[in-house]
Amino acid sequence: MKESHSVNVPKHVAFIMDGNGRWAKRRFLPRTAGHHQGAKTIKKIAMHAHKLGIQVMTVYAFSTENWGRPQEEVNYLMRLPLDFFNTFLPELIENNVRVSYLGQIEQLPKETRNALLDALDKTKNNTGLLLNFAVNYGGRDEIVEAVRNVLKDYQKEPFDIDALDADRFEDYLSTASFKELADPDLVIRTSGEQRLSNFLLWQIAYSEFYFIDKLWPDFNEDDLDEAIEAYTKRHRRFGKLT
Repeated sequence: MKESHSVNVPKHVAFIMDGNGRWAKRRFLPRTAGHHQGAKTIKKIAMHAHKLGIQVMTVYAFSTENWGRPQEEVNYLMRLPLDFFNTFLPELIENNVRVSYLGQIEQLPKETRNALLDALDKTKNNTGLLLNFAVNYGGRDEIVEAVRNVLKDYQKEPFDIDALDADRFEDYLSTASFKELADPDLVIRTSGEQRLSNFLLWQIAYSEFYFIDKLWPDFNEDDLDEAIEAYTKRHRRFGKLT
């Protein structure tokens, strides 16, 4: 790690992990092979993020739109958390990593959901990096659900609508428990694509973005170092002048 990384290291880094399928296709492998390799990359990058002092790492593992992919691929993606935690959970625990999630996990297959919840339970007392999986997650759905919950609270106990500001609304978002770490400082997207793909639409309002042409399975520790190096050279104004 370069010395400059010790200054202004982002507290929350989010990843749009793009390119698993293309990685496999270039090697004449099934798309599932790309997802398998991509899962290994999650562990590798999480360990490095932990060493760098990053406090939250959010990975976009499965979007609400991904259900539209071929059934064979969806089935594999639903099995992937079982394989991931069976393989890597002991190392995550050893390194004091805590697992969390965003998304509507009640819609996941029972075994998938249980694997995720088991990882949450076994790491709940860890105090290091928070490894946060966005699973069956969509930014628009999250905001709509938050509005629903605001209205439900209003029906139970009416309150002054004018008192509902951005800070109070954030209490209804799925990242509310992250408190001051809810909003990513840096969003990294691999594979060269430059779009948000319905990811953390509220939370990334003032995030810094870093796009890299590498496919996610090829993303490595040096790439994360370079992304953070670029981040440290930026001046975040949050819409203000300084």
